[in-house]
Amino acid sequence: MDARGHPPVSAEPQLIRPGRRLPEWIKVRVSEGENYQELKKLVADQRLHTVCEEAQCPNIYDCWNRRTATFMILGAVCTRACRFCAVTSGRPTELDITEPLRVAESVERLGLRHAVITSVDRDDLRDGGAEIFARTIRAIKRRSPGTTVEVLTPDFAGNLEAVTAVVEAQPDIYNHNTETVPRLYPSIRPKAVYANSLGLLRHVKRLRPEMVTKSGVMVGLGETVEELLDVFRNMRAHDIDVLTVGQYLRPTRKHAEVQRFYHPDEFAALKQQALAMGFRHVEAGALVRSSYHADEQVPTPGQKLLAG
Repeated sequence: MDARGHPPVSAEPQLIRPGRRLPEWIKVRVSEGENYQELKKLVADQRLHTVCEEAQCPNIYDCWNRRTATFMILGAVCTRACRFCAVTSGRPTELDITEPLRVAESVERLGLRHAVITSVDRDDLRDGGAEIFARTIRAIKRRSPGTTVEVLTPDFAGNLEAVTAVVEAQPDIYNHNTETVPRLYPSIRPKAVYANSLGLLRHVKRLRPEMVTKSGVMVGLGETVEELLDVFRNMRAHDIDVLTVGQYLRPTRKHAEVQRFYHPDEFAALKQQALAMGFRHVEAGALVRSSYHADEQVPTPGQKLLAG
């Protein structure tokens, strides 16, 4: 234990050699149950994209069997090429103005209690796709007034007017991922600006102080733990409520190498230190992703967000 009673966290990365097997604590359970098959068919029938599929999320079987999914709007081609992301990068050609209605219909048919909407980066659009986000939120709330909505938006290239358009549609949670520590942005997230990511979420709080804000980071890219803790402190200084911390897993050999696998005890330590900084809810673990247990992070009327 350290001076504050927290378990120790190793501060230096341990290089993971190419070809090394995943640690025994990183296991993905494959189970294509009835709910998984039904949701897969619905997504295909409605011509929708999900980040679960496009980003090769390890939790797809768990989430889809629980009838939860993260819908990815604005097409499946991203204008950026972040070195951690499995989503296809290139020059998008798709912009479907009927997409918000099809997403809302799918949410209604699934009977979702909580819907998560994300997108690729669309730097080719003047507003980065903010208007489609807003239309999607409003369409879901019209058809499923009892469903809470979380958005996981890109940074809109620092365009705060675009952020305002999304906030005015009144999602219940506004999520934007910081992804990694500032030192690694040039190599891992070259077209993004660390200050823009934090400033975006501060802008959300200034517009709607009651709106839950959320951000996430990956570990294992070569950061030190002290750098991670500095990011957590910066997040709290920008009034971010919810934090997710997960292990980076290399999608292909073209992507950045994993420099280190964090042990479950280290994730537990990071969670405790983050909670001590004042986050209202923290999810930390090897397979944690932005939408992991997202439905548990929305307070019901009259309740506080659980710090767990």
